[in-house]
Amino acid sequence: MENINFIPEAYGETTDVESWLSRAGLRFADLGNDAASRAIRRQWREYQAAVQRGCAVLHQPPERIQLSGVYAHLRIPVGAATQSRIGNEILPSHITGQKPEN
Repeated sequence: MENINFIPEAYGETTDVESWLSRAGLRFADLGNDAASRAIRRQWREYQAAVQRGCAVLHQPPERIQLSGVYAHLRIPVGAATQSRIGNEILPSHITGQKPEN
């Protein structure tokens, strides 16, 4: 029997920073003024620019588009900068691929 309460995972993009950060298990309150947090904020600006371009080109709202190709890495705020400081303190190890330090 099919599960009629199944809610599919969000397909499209977002214009909400909290939703974007939650894809990596982060919250805006987790960000500080360190290099990793600044890198995440820069990635957010790049992500928003890519989403806006996609919306303009496709004439669709953000929820109806999905970044791919060279923009796919912007979908989830995880990168080299986040794996350094934030990777050990905030991001779960299954996202970063790093083992927590004790």
